[in-house]
Amino acid sequence: MTQPLMKDPVGGADYFLRGFALIRRPGIRAFVLIPLLVNFVLFAGAFYALLLQLDKLFAWLHGMIPEWLSWLDYLLWPLALITVLVLFSFLFSSVANWIAAPFNGLLAEKVEQVLTGESAADTGMLDVVKDIPRTLSREWIKLKYYLPKAIGCLILFLIPVVGQTVAPVLWFLFSAWMMAIQYVDYPFDNHKIDFITMREALKQRRGKCLSFGALVTLFASIPVVNLFVMPVAICGATAMWVDHYRPTYRKTGNP
Repeated sequence: MTQPLMKDPVGGADYFLRGFALIRRPGIRAFVLIPLLVNFVLFAGAFYALLLQLDKLFAWLHGMIPEWLSWLDYLLWPLALITVLVLFSFLFSSVANWIAAPFNGLLAEKVEQVLTGESAADTGMLDVVKDIPRTLSREWIKLKYYLPKAIGCLILFLIPVVGQTVAPVLWFLFSAWMMAIQYVDYPFDNHKIDFITMREALKQRRGKCLSFGALVTLFASIPVVNLFVMPVAICGATAMWVDHYRPTYRKTGNP
């Protein structure tokens, strides 16, 4: 049975900010490098490909507009770059989480070990590789939970006036909730706690999880800064797990 909730002065946003300090802790820094490397490689490669496509698009536009409008290049290029960066930030986070998922779980494990002072079973690279199918299966479960709700929110944007007024607020709240699920799930999954149990546990502290996810969402929408969001969010989410969920949910996966 889940333990009764108690008031806690530490908010969800505070846990995300705490992640910035945790990624610099001895014993954790080395495990932050892999998620960061995955982020940088993905971002650099994908952004370069997008720039090539933009170059082709502007070459096509040059052939469509008269010479006297060529000055529009100075206006359109910065606007195009900003638009691509913002839109790409959202897509990039999802892809990076999938690819780095096994290493994210390892990072969460090491953060928990440092915070609790309890030794954990040594997890080598071979163990991480063996765990990839199960980890990706967990990511697929999260994606199936996400997609129908995301589609519903996006449909609201097509409804004039009322829908378009409510949709941005709902989309932000839903994104915040999904960010909490995405990152707090790593320590839950390390303890083999199923997705439904994890989701119900987060609902018990919905306000804390939403404030955590809201700050993650805001930082993830900032180009370049979003490269560092994933390891920071994992560290902060694991700290939240240690403080609020670990005493109840143990290795067995049962309350």
